[in-house]
Amino acid sequence: MPFDERNFSDLPPGERAADRHARRLVAFWLFGVAGMILVMVMLGGVTRLTGSGLSIMEWAPISGIIPPLTQAEWQKLFDLYKQVPQYALVNDGFGLGGFKQIFWLEWVHRLWGRLIGLAFLGPLIWLWATGRIERRLRPRLALLFALGGLQGAVGWFMVASGFLPDSTAVSPYRLVIHLVLALVLYAAIMWTALDALRPIRELPVRPQTRSIGIGRLMRRLAASLCVLVALTITAGGFVAGTHAGLDYNSFPLMSGHLVPLGYARLSPLVRNLTENIAAVQFDHRLLATLTAIVSAAIVSIGVFTPWPKPVRGAILGLGATVALQYVLGVLTLVLVVPIGLAAAHQFVAVLVLTAALTLLHGLRGAV
Repeated sequence: MPFDERNFSDLPPGERAADRHARRLVAFWLFGVAGMILVMVMLGGVTRLTGSGLSIMEWAPISGIIPPLTQAEWQKLFDLYKQVPQYALVNDGFGLGGFKQIFWLEWVHRLWGRLIGLAFLGPLIWLWATGRIERRLRPRLALLFALGGLQGAVGWFMVASGFLPDSTAVSPYRLVIHLVLALVLYAAIMWTALDALRPIRELPVRPQTRSIGIGRLMRRLAASLCVLVALTITAGGFVAGTHAGLDYNSFPLMSGHLVPLGYARLSPLVRNLTENIAAVQFDHRLLATLTAIVSAAIVSIGVFTPWPKPVRGAILGLGATVALQYVLGVLTLVLVVPIGLAAAHQFVAVLVLTAALTLLHGLRGAV
């Protein structure tokens, strides 16, 4: 065997079986919370695509759990929504039935956020009180809970921007802040879960591969990939916020050009990165392509190098999710952003981030 698999076990020398069980319990709890956040990201994408986010005009963390129960309550909320610019400029005349459709999407979105908070806090208190959480992880978990609360406030900060005069959607900047914070929270929870499941140790490679620094090379590529994935998703947030996907619906050229003619039309130049539809979409395409190239390099090196099963699985999973995501991105663009494809594109983006983080974590001890 090219590896001593015992060196990659999740049971460090001298660890008791009870301690191993506690670590696994913490890890799988955190994986569950991360999975809920993944669903939340997709729900957020659907509410944005359908314009549902502005249907609830107040932030009520406790009382907002209860939806309207009578016709009078529904009519009261609908009358409030009629005062929002989005109704007059986009949805004028769609009736109470149409309002209920967008209301339920946003209500489920917010309810799911509350459930995530409960799914994190309840087990955190029990696991902490029973001594099942390692001391090194406790400050991190407390910080993650605080970040989760902050995310709820940022979500309302984003929604409130859609109530401004002549506004039919939320601010792209606030949308991206909300998205990035969600991804930071997701990535931190995933990394903490992996830390609990597999504490760091040396990851051996064959002597002939060690001499050319293949472990260090793979770590650097994986770290670079994580940065690229984060930048690509952030750029995708601006694509969503500016509705840039509704223009230049061809691939790989944009109106017959590799670089669109209006790329730098705004002044100062930096505004083009976030406000110019041509530049926003091109940057997202470019970053996605660079992500695919780096991923292909990792897979090409990884399949011809002996790695433990968890690392090899992460490499193959990375290749599959990046390929799927690239295809989804192209289809979403050329078909002019159908809601189902766009939601799948956002969902798989987080899976790509998951695969990249899992690989980087698995390569921590590579030499």
